[in-house]
Amino acid sequence: MTITITAFESSPDGGRGLARDMRVRWALEEVGLAYEVRLVSFKQMKEPRHLALHPFGQIPTYEEGDLALFETGAIVFHIAQHHKGLLPEDENARARAITWMFSALNTVEPPIVEREQSRYLVGDRPWYGELLSILEDRVRVRLGQLANRLGASEWLDGAFSAADLIMVLVLRRLEGAGLLEEYPTLSAYVARGEARPAYKRAFAAQLAVANHDRGAKDAKRQ
Repeated sequence: MTITITAFESSPDGGRGLARDMRVRWALEEVGLAYEVRLVSFKQMKEPRHLALHPFGQIPTYEEGDLALFETGAIVFHIAQHHKGLLPEDENARARAITWMFSALNTVEPPIVEREQSRYLVGDRPWYGELLSILEDRVRVRLGQLANRLGASEWLDGAFSAADLIMVLVLRRLEGAGLLEEYPTLSAYVARGEARPAYKRAFAAQLAVANHDRGAKDAKRQ
């Protein structure tokens, strides 16, 4: 059955691999599954067809036969459950990897996203600098805890898994903030993820969409 995912027609990140369809693309590349992409505009994301797939009007979605999924954690978990390469065979190790998946999304990502969104919401307020300092300290707490747990290990728990895939992409949301660089072991951890061939293929596919979008916009201006 053909797998189809949705992605931004015009991504706010400009193809830097930060849009959440990157998580699904990478997972599919890791397990060697072919997939198609249906690009959607912001307008289309709020229309009935897309809302039937994603009730909150976001991307990505995942369709395979009569199965339709939303939420990247659920999609990556589904892929990992049904295809070898993203979850350990050992039952306890598998449970730990799943725990780390939830941890990346529920514990590490929220303060990172809160810091990121604060600039758009209240960046023009006179007290924003003080707020940003508080938010960045909250991020540092999580990064410090994660760095302590990772230690000198290559991945979170043994071999690379779906947990590392999600955690690496959560940490990449700090690109340009200067915070991740304060934790060399985490910077190296992210770099290891980015060096994986499957990551590179997923990144290139997402970047190609952004480059095509820029080319189309440039052509309209001429």
